[in-house]
Amino acid sequence: MKLTELFLAELEREAVSTRAALRRVPEGHNDWKPHPKSMALGYLAGLVATIPSWVAMMVKQDEIDLKAPESERFKPVEWRTRSELISALDTGLEEARQALSETTDQHLMRPWKFVAAGQLVNEDPRHIMIRDAVFSDLAQHRGQLTVYLRLNEASVSGIYEPSADESFLDAQAL
Repeated sequence: MKLTELFLAELEREAVSTRAALRRVPEGHNDWKPHPKSMALGYLAGLVATIPSWVAMMVKQDEIDLKAPESERFKPVEWRTRSELISALDTGLEEARQALSETTDQHLMRPWKFVAAGQLVNEDPRHIMIRDAVFSDLAQHRGQLTVYLRLNEASVSGIYEPSADESFLDAQAL
């Protein structure tokens, strides 16, 4: 199997549980934090919604400098409604699908750099960076989001299996 096919399939699998989690985010609680050191619910939900868009950036650009003005596009969206979160997710998914469809496995073997204020933070082949900085980060932050949901008395969607709020048959319908 080609890397592009593997990533496209994983993107589709992860999109289902990501969309289900975002649909449960309570509106009007964007500033809520479980702890002063934690990120705010609104920021976290926006981050989860936009992580898939990073695939296109990693395919099309050789690096990103988080302090550069052009990196603003990849910061989490500010949102007021769940539909805005879902729209951001759908846009990012479409951008990722297109970028993966138009690239090659050879290109995914080329290095990609993560830079902050001109300082190299990390450099690895694109396929490693996509795996680590997109799919692993998405799983981590989506899991974190489900904890926030529970603490806000929202129902929690199953990620890889049903949650306590779902039956097995409900999870299959997601």
